[in-house]
Amino acid sequence: MQTLIKNKITKDRFLEIRHQTELICKSLKPEDVSIQPVEFVSPPKWHLAHSTWFFEQFVLTKYKSDYQVFNDDFAYYFNSYYNNVGERVMRANRGTMTRPTLDQVLKYRTYVNQQLSDFIGDGVSDDISEVIEIGLQHEQQHQELLIYDIKYIFGHQPSFPVLDFKVQLQQENQAQEFIHIDEGVYEIGHDNDGFCFDNELGRHKVYLHDFEISNRLVTNSEYIEFIEAGGYQDFNLWHADGWEFVQNNDLKSPMYWHQVDGKWMQYTLQGFKEVEGDLPVKHMTFYEAFAYAQWKNMRLPTEFEWEVASKHFNHGQLWEWTNSAYLPYPNYTKVEGALGEYNGKFMVNQMVLRGGSVATSKNHCRPTYRNFFTADMRWLFSGIRLAR
Repeated sequence: MQTLIKNKITKDRFLEIRHQTELICKSLKPEDVSIQPVEFVSPPKWHLAHSTWFFEQFVLTKYKSDYQVFNDDFAYYFNSYYNNVGERVMRANRGTMTRPTLDQVLKYRTYVNQQLSDFIGDGVSDDISEVIEIGLQHEQQHQELLIYDIKYIFGHQPSFPVLDFKVQLQQENQAQEFIHIDEGVYEIGHDNDGFCFDNELGRHKVYLHDFEISNRLVTNSEYIEFIEAGGYQDFNLWHADGWEFVQNNDLKSPMYWHQVDGKWMQYTLQGFKEVEGDLPVKHMTFYEAFAYAQWKNMRLPTEFEWEVASKHFNHGQLWEWTNSAYLPYPNYTKVEGALGEYNGKFMVNQMVLRGGSVATSKNHCRPTYRNFFTADMRWLFSGIRLAR
């Protein structure tokens, strides 16, 4: 699944990461945690339980000889997509579960935290440590998804609630410059002793033609120019699928944007605010990123161009769409069993994003990290970096 980890598995580190998930949810009310407004949004309560089930399923029930499962039904309720470990509630139905209650889910987290803390305290082998590390990395991924989902839940309510957990972008106010990268053969993929997911492995060589890439992300004010120039009405800028998506969904601006009295406003987790021109434009679909690049007579970088050039610019504000399909690297090997379902089976009909976002755990913001989503997803923290 990953290279041998150097992050030491300790009780304190385990509990710190687990606590961070609950910290994100600390200002949520019971009414907030079970709602699922659309299929791709999971209820916060489900995230709290699923990330707990992961440790119970893949560590405690497998390696702790005297472990007693908290509730036999929870594996059915809170499995996500692991066919190897049994049946599950369908994703679209996660929001129908008012039971188990939030109180029961929090008791579940406390129980598993105690059981796994005791297990770690007794000392674990390298192979078990690797599975626990996957669980921690998995939980950090769900922390970011939690923020996306909470924002969607709050951002589609008339009261526009504020989340008591700060996620703040910084201005992209430096002058735009284009960084030149010479043509040549470059090595791509993970190459050190730190953790990585299996989709980063298979380090290999690629040939790149010379290209230039922007030193910063596209800003809100630049994107408003695209809107005002009729970008959402010009089919020549869009992929056929993208144009169909725009038409079917009546897209005229990024997600969470509203025009009020001639002024662009947007929902943020800090409330309903005027769009700030120098902040990077976010919640972009791949379709919108591509169309904007076409309008500028430029393009999106490939994931290989992005990785090679990444040491020359700052990244980590928003996930950056690349023009690369999500495919396995040479010699990619899928792990046997349920954990082999983590990445490999999704390597179709998805596009790669690179760089991380302000909602991403910082140890995930490495140049080789390969995030992936379908081209129509816009609730994630995604932006645009141009290439030519």
